[in-house]
Amino acid sequence: MAKALVLEEARKLALRDIDLSEDMGPGDVRITVDTVGVCGSDVHYYTHGKIGPFVVNEPMVLGHEAAGVVAEIGADVRHLKVGDRVCMEPGIPNAASKAAKLGVYNVDPDVRFWATPPVHGCLTPSVVHPAAFTYAIPDHVSFAEGAMVEPFAIGMQAAARAGIRPGDVAFVTGAGPIGIMVALAALAGGCAKVFIADLVEAKLAIAAGYDNIEPVLISRDDPAALVREATEGWGADVVFECAGAAASIQTALEVVAPAGCVVWVGMPVDPVPVDIVLAQSKEIRMETVFRYANMYDRAIALLASGKVDLKPLISETFAFEDSIEAFDRAVEARPTDVKIQIKLT
Repeated sequence: MAKALVLEEARKLALRDIDLSEDMGPGDVRITVDTVGVCGSDVHYYTHGKIGPFVVNEPMVLGHEAAGVVAEIGADVRHLKVGDRVCMEPGIPNAASKAAKLGVYNVDPDVRFWATPPVHGCLTPSVVHPAAFTYAIPDHVSFAEGAMVEPFAIGMQAAARAGIRPGDVAFVTGAGPIGIMVALAALAGGCAKVFIADLVEAKLAIAAGYDNIEPVLISRDDPAALVREATEGWGADVVFECAGAAASIQTALEVVAPAGCVVWVGMPVDPVPVDIVLAQSKEIRMETVFRYANMYDRAIALLASGKVDLKPLISETFAFEDSIEAFDRAVEARPTDVKIQIKLT
């Protein structure tokens, strides 16, 4: 039995003991969890009890953005040792699947992802995890930053899919946690400037705290006109749609330059119309993103180098005993909050 933050059903959380006994395999490590981030998907399971076909039918431990310390290693583990500071990639594919063999294990239908029903998450003091999906972090990278690698990896995946060329101008719709991290990944990937648009001025203010990110307040600014003016009438070379709203999807197609690229990152709750003719008339390239593959080591390298600083995005840290309060705070969706984290040690 272990203490954990358990989602009993929609709108009902409990910090209680639950049977999470896991056997250590030769390729596994046991990790003492230090910090866990609260993700939008965690909050959605809390408020709705489901995301699409994934339904919470029985109690489930939440959390999938985590960092901690290796407490035990399996017999075959060579790249990690007891005491190593690590962060953990939460999705474990079937190593024999075609997706895994092709290197696109993020789209493996058999992937087991923390805190996705019926798989328990990591908001508990100790977890067993495959060493192959456990990554050492340098001493100067905090556990809080290590727990940010998971959402930042999505930004990295988006930037990689975009095929950024040095000096590109990018545009991001949505200044939530993922939108801001996509903007930072785009800059790290070679963009000279990133415009980021949202309806909430407080969110934009956080993004604008970074160099070379320019806020676009949708209620005041015409995104397409603003970008055309900044690019001599051409448009954004790369657009990342991170809001998942019908209006912002149209904005993405209006802002992108001819022969540019739109990367669909946000996931609409319901199907939305897409102006295919507008996309065709510009002959744009479209890419999609679902989680990430082979991005954790790259994300850690950027954090370690100091080229990307995610610390300003950590809004509040709660003690493990206050986990329910942390989730209720996340449900509030305060405009000044980007990432809520829970510290277990």
